[in-house]
Amino acid sequence: MLSVINSMGVFGIEAYRVSVETNISAGMPSFDIVGLPDASVRESRERVRSAIRNNGLKFPLAHIIINLAPADVKKEGSVYDLPLLIGVLISSGEIECDVQDAVFVGELSLKGEIRAVKGLLSMAIKAKECGLKRMFVPASQASQAAVVEGLDVYPVENVSQLLEHLTNIKLIEKAKVKPFSDVLQSDMENYMLDFADVAGQPLAKRAVEIACAGGHNVLLIGPPGSGKSMIAKRIPTILPTMTFNEAIKTSEIHSIAGSLPDATSLITVRPFRSPHHTVSAPALSGGGSNPMPGEVSLAHNGVLFLDELPEFPRKSMEVLRQPLEDGKITISRVAGTLTYPCNIMFVAAMNPCPCGYFGHPTKPCTCSEVAVRKYLGKISGPLLDRIDIQIEVPPVNYEELTSKIKAEKSEEIRKRVEKARNIQRERFKDEGITCNAEMSAPMLKKYCALDEQADKYLKDGFEKLSLSARAYDRILKVARTVADLQESENIKKQHIAEAFRLRSLDKKYWNS
Repeated sequence: MLSVINSMGVFGIEAYRVSVETNISAGMPSFDIVGLPDASVRESRERVRSAIRNNGLKFPLAHIIINLAPADVKKEGSVYDLPLLIGVLISSGEIECDVQDAVFVGELSLKGEIRAVKGLLSMAIKAKECGLKRMFVPASQASQAAVVEGLDVYPVENVSQLLEHLTNIKLIEKAKVKPFSDVLQSDMENYMLDFADVAGQPLAKRAVEIACAGGHNVLLIGPPGSGKSMIAKRIPTILPTMTFNEAIKTSEIHSIAGSLPDATSLITVRPFRSPHHTVSAPALSGGGSNPMPGEVSLAHNGVLFLDELPEFPRKSMEVLRQPLEDGKITISRVAGTLTYPCNIMFVAAMNPCPCGYFGHPTKPCTCSEVAVRKYLGKISGPLLDRIDIQIEVPPVNYEELTSKIKAEKSEEIRKRVEKARNIQRERFKDEGITCNAEMSAPMLKKYCALDEQADKYLKDGFEKLSLSARAYDRILKVARTVADLQESENIKKQHIAEAFRLRSLDKKYWNS
């Protein structure tokens, strides 16, 4: 008897429909799986056999052949365990049910419990696109799939529970999730970090506010203990709140990587990824035989923070050049070419020299001039050109640390950031972008109008600093953001001046 069960596979970030075709016929007992299965899929035979027998059902002693279509695409993982089991039971006549509009995904234990799988959110989205109405998933992950509207998601604990539902003995209640706005509000309230905890550093806070308002990349330079990491970790608290579409796409990437907690339906707080400086280039960009998202993609719609930037391998740093420019990363492997989104805010921190005290007001630097230049030279010019804001973070003095004046809360800063972002969304509503950092060269000419004073000031600074064309563009974008924070339609001299002051490495002591 032949049966066809719907399931899902994942390649990269995209899911695709898989038909599990099961045929049982008379002959020498055997259990074969075809359709380019990998080792983990072939091992499903033993898990399925054991789960059927341990649930008091009869495993057919016959010739069983299962085809995973499309047969020319390699199948990986344990996601097909559950549909394989249902296919065997229907084809052998153990159960009778109509599952044409249903999709099954899940790993089996030998006892018949249903375990979590990677990429469930992508699978649920694809199931909806394919017109399927019902989806049976591991109970621990049901909240992930349930966010897809128009798809009935059933949380399954074990095989016995599923069979009772399919044979109408005891129905499983459909999974439900809280409204997105409620989840968003709760997660933001539970976020423990706040800019109110950061003492002093008004210039660094201002720089970060501008960066968040325009989606700009930031480099923080200062001695150990000045608060660089402390400031960076609080950036997600002042970024604009996530939209539903952003939350879906971000959660989808984390679901593929297996880093989305089972009980979590959506990621509603912008990601903050901070890999160690020993991270390899593939771990940063993504890779593997079946390419998985790297740190740069896991930070999509959030922050990628590299602390002690010069300590990262040169190869790893250079991997960031294309993603920072394009907002996506392409990975080519034998199995195919994948493109992962990585629209990130890149934040980096570094010491001014190897010992960390170059320019410190009280602690002497023990590094030679050659050592300082060599240290700074570890960061390539092209990468620095892609960092819009480069700001010095000086050490905090005793008076600032012990001051009883409360610093501004993240909530207040975020209100100004949101206001500036709303101006940008309205400006770019027909351009396909959402913030100033994403402007192309034609858009700069269209939206960055300068008055005569501002134009002269920009020309003088460009010539004095010998800036590159890319640095010129970055200064204009930052100036546009400063103007938006002040609700100014045109870019003025003071906006250009502040943008120049936020590029410390171009020429540290340049002053108009």
